[in-house]
Amino acid sequence: MTDILERRPDARPRPARLWRPRRVLVTPAALEHAHGRAMAERADAEGLPVERLASNRLTAQKGDPRRVYAEAKATLAIVVAPPSKLKLQPIPPSADWRFDLAEGCPAHCQYCYLAGSLSGPPVTRAYANLDAILANLRDYVGRGGVTSASPERAAEGTTFEASCYTDPLGIEHLTGSLSAAIRHFGAWDAPVQLRFTTKFAAVAPLLDLPHRGRTRIRFSVNAAPAARYEGGTAPLHERLAAMGAVAEAGYPVGLTLAPILPVEGWRGAYDALLTEAADALARVPAPDLTVELITHRFTPGSKTVLEGWYPGSDLPMREAERSRKFTKFGSVKYVLPADTMREMRGYFYERIGERLPFAKILYWT
Repeated sequence: MTDILERRPDARPRPARLWRPRRVLVTPAALEHAHGRAMAERADAEGLPVERLASNRLTAQKGDPRRVYAEAKATLAIVVAPPSKLKLQPIPPSADWRFDLAEGCPAHCQYCYLAGSLSGPPVTRAYANLDAILANLRDYVGRGGVTSASPERAAEGTTFEASCYTDPLGIEHLTGSLSAAIRHFGAWDAPVQLRFTTKFAAVAPLLDLPHRGRTRIRFSVNAAPAARYEGGTAPLHERLAAMGAVAEAGYPVGLTLAPILPVEGWRGAYDALLTEAADALARVPAPDLTVELITHRFTPGSKTVLEGWYPGSDLPMREAERSRKFTKFGSVKYVLPADTMREMRGYFYERIGERLPFAKILYWT
């Protein structure tokens, strides 16, 4: 890997813009853990305002919803994950199990799927009891129902998704949790894989880690017309350059096209995206690339939250233009109409086959 990077001095991405929260809150319980103390020290070293709380409870802000949202989005809380976080849940169709290094995200995506899923203001909470979180994973090896039980994906081993409720790369410079997880999986003598998705590009600290090919780094991307919906994230070209860099460093990589939207001129826009992705991987011989295709959907609850967070957004969320479906829990969700889904699905499978013939499409949903 070092030889590759020395031969290609431009392989390492340029320094990325990093999130700087306006408040860092640290609970007493978090300081009982070495990782919690290390995160607080990182924040101190960055010159961030660190407040060591007197109790383990985060006091909910009250008042104007927009102000509460803005303050929460600018806050990092270093806390201990509750016991419920150690009871892993399956996360089909992505992976066997999800586990959380943190909860919350510093980005401002107007279609954020966490809206309505997390309770209270969207404070980003980083978990201090990382040793317990990682040690707990061994009890789930071989027990999954997605890759562990699939002949088509069995080579991935038992898969653990780390980005269900956060973007771990977006906060890695302050937590170090993602690097620790990558090292853990690299040293784990078992058929396992760590997976995470990101809309950020600060991958330089990951390039030299002993990952042993057991971490798949997926980049969440969208067509250019959708860029205005992804506030606070890395520009698309930076994400794709980062994908090329980690692929050269030996990581298996992935593209998560999400949320797919039938924007005006969507065929040309998504074709341009796939072409740019192919260019980013052009120097990698036989890249190990997967593609996940996720269409836009929303629930009544998430729509209400998002409209409160982003008043005036023109994100298309009109129920009359969608198909009404039910989740496995019996709740309502609105998805693209069936004819649109069929047309777009056929287009993506065809274009990916042409632009990225080495890619493996995992699913369309």
